[in-house]
Amino acid sequence: MTTLPSTITTEFILGGQKSGKSRRAELIARDWLACSPAHRAVLVATAQPWDEEMRQRIARHQRDRAERVPGLATLEEPRDLAGALRQLGSADTLVVVDCLTLWLTNWTMPAGAETMGREDRDALDSDWAAQRQHFFTALQQAPGPVVLVGNEIGLGVIPLGREVRAFVDALGALNQQVAEVCPRVTLMAAGLPLALKEPRG
Repeated sequence: MTTLPSTITTEFILGGQKSGKSRRAELIARDWLACSPAHRAVLVATAQPWDEEMRQRIARHQRDRAERVPGLATLEEPRDLAGALRQLGSADTLVVVDCLTLWLTNWTMPAGAETMGREDRDALDSDWAAQRQHFFTALQQAPGPVVLVGNEIGLGVIPLGREVRAFVDALGALNQQVAEVCPRVTLMAAGLPLALKEPRG
């Protein structure tokens, strides 16, 4: 079982597929709920059911979460993370965002993006830049702890295709920005946590 911190604070959890990053976030939420009967925990899910396999995957994750952390509520919000953080913001509420990678995908690679013209693509990029800024403002103003889950996908070979390379670059930049503002950053590999950044003091 992954080792959890003795104090719960805003944390960014990075890792590859099936690295244990979502499980760590759920266990932090479980511990938060156990600390006080006044505590609440809400998972903001950014996944969208694009196809049957994704629908089944989402349903499986929902069942597993309900078994592991029965008190963890869920809010489905694929795009407006800033609005979700403001809506849920409370000193007694821990918010889990799972995950930032899909949130970026929903904004920068939406359905039909491959057929967009230059003007539409520029407008989409502008919208994403604004949403990203709104998100960071809401994150830094959050009155309670926020646990953010994201993928580290930049450790392999340089991908083929301009759009995919642009996505990898955008995700790397997003991860760096998130890591900069979060007091705790953890890299997950094979279910084991590696502390990249810890709160000062």
